[in-house]
Amino acid sequence: MDKTRAKQSEKVVSFIPDGEFYYGKAIQALQRERFEDAQKYLKRATELNPDDPLILMQYGVLIMEEGKFEEAHELLMKAHELDSSEIEIVFYLAEVHAHMGMLRDAKMYAEKYVLLNPEGPFADESMEIIDFAEQEAEYYSDDEMPDSEVYFLQEKARRLMESGDFESAIGLFESIITENPEFWAAYNNLALAYFYVGKTVKASELLYEVLEQNKGNIHALCNLAVFYYYEKKDEELESLLALLVKIKPYQIEHRYKLGATFALVGKHKEAYHWLRSLQRRGFEGDAGYYFWLSHAAYFSGREEVAKDAYATLISMDPTKVGYEPWRDVEEGLQADSLEQDRDFLLNKIQNQYRSERMFGFYLLGKSGHKQELISHPSYIDMDKLTEMERLFLAGSLDYEFMPKTRFDKSFMRALETTDLLYAKYRPLDKQASHLFQMWFTLCESALVKAYLFRNPAALAAATDYMFQSSRYNGVTKVSIARDFSVSVPTMTKYIGELIEFLPIFDS
Repeated sequence: MDKTRAKQSEKVVSFIPDGEFYYGKAIQALQRERFEDAQKYLKRATELNPDDPLILMQYGVLIMEEGKFEEAHELLMKAHELDSSEIEIVFYLAEVHAHMGMLRDAKMYAEKYVLLNPEGPFADESMEIIDFAEQEAEYYSDDEMPDSEVYFLQEKARRLMESGDFESAIGLFESIITENPEFWAAYNNLALAYFYVGKTVKASELLYEVLEQNKGNIHALCNLAVFYYYEKKDEELESLLALLVKIKPYQIEHRYKLGATFALVGKHKEAYHWLRSLQRRGFEGDAGYYFWLSHAAYFSGREEVAKDAYATLISMDPTKVGYEPWRDVEEGLQADSLEQDRDFLLNKIQNQYRSERMFGFYLLGKSGHKQELISHPSYIDMDKLTEMERLFLAGSLDYEFMPKTRFDKSFMRALETTDLLYAKYRPLDKQASHLFQMWFTLCESALVKAYLFRNPAALAAATDYMFQSSRYNGVTKVSIARDFSVSVPTMTKYIGELIEFLPIFDS
């Protein structure tokens, strides 16, 4: 009995998966081009066999291909410490250092590989790394060539910026470029940090300096496009975009940067092309990648891809639930409707006239651009908004109103009137936008004068009739009143009340 149990125990133990088991599964998945499964198996293999250099190397190579260079660097360095004689690890160390811009170290490992295995399978690639590093070295003196520590300092500064500590990031970036005056990555990140704290002129000047000395720097070109976009420098932006669409980058980080930039400035088809191309190559990026892929896909008419990408984003960052580009977008809206026209919305919420801003805040709640426009630090200054602007913005943010004052109740009925008009004319085209501009002019004046908005349906009908009859022949009160289920006399009464709020009647 004891012997039988012992044999059974041995069989059970033999079936408990170890690192080698998952490594084998990963290799099979790679051979079948199932990269997601391969990554899961390799991650588990490294957890079970953390001291196996070949497993660490294979996992490092896989995530390096996805652009996760810092993580790959850490894994490959550990693999090399465990087995410094493994020649293949030496080559991949050369490659990951080259991707991270650590050219001295990249050249050192590539030379070591060629020395140890001059006829090896990676000899040609190693020579390419050596040639590239030597070409880049021509632009630096021995004292100017950045070392590995600089790149880690930059990564630290970048993380500070991502956490919102821009001042600390700026200080660190400034110290980096002081010591390394031709380290362009630090300049690009410093320019972004300047821009985020409102030093826009300084930010642009820094990018001009980079492009003057390092022509064709993709990151600088993309950052400059973003600056032009936010500052509404349309001519400069169009000129720069005409250049960017001609660029055909090979490196993963350049494709990502270009795709994200196109997505941000509204070139969704171009953005989708580059971001989707990465995914087809097995790239599994960070949360930011899936955010931009989802937006690019959605606004270029690929809803299924957009929703798959956003589901992946939520699995990485559950706090992004509720910020989907299609959330709160009215069903049936087309990508070319005014609700989805980012420039139109931005023009409204930053307009010099309060009634136009009210219109913009209302329409924002119907748009896939809501989260982007609300979250940008310079688009909406809450401290400068009037009470009625705040209320329309709160409505777009799905705020649950608890009306207490007479003004609150008047606003709620004004909002109901707006909703009735929107229900008839959605999605908005240019013609309908003129009706809403008239309505918000009336609405602003009426709220200021403490008008009660007693009958929202009749007010919506009255507004519609006032607008239509002023522009078209043959418009009847009967047809308009029928649209809003009110009587003609009731509608006529409210037309008389609204006329008092037209600007020409102001004293």
